Amino acid sequence: MEWADFFGYAGIFTGVAFMVPQTWKMLRTKSVEDLSWGMLILFFLNCIFWLVYGSLTGAFPVALVNGIALVVSITQIVFKYLYRNNP
Repeated sequence: MEWADFFGYAGIFTGVAFMVPQTWKMLRTKSVEDLSWGMLILFFLNCIFWLVYGSLTGAFPVALVNGIALVVSITQIVFKYLYRNNP
């Protein structure tokens, strides 16, 4: 494995891992008041744009991390909607 690949896959791991604790907290507490719709929508759009870029340029690590992050983003948006009335 080359250094570029190592850092690419390390980026995959950290790119997804940094949002998992927040998603887990949302599920556990059913509280979403601290998350803004603006941040969630921008995260969603960011994932789509990078996924398309990675796919079109053949940058597999970029496409992979953003495909996974897109699932996390959609999950957060669903939780924000479902738990919107919880304190």
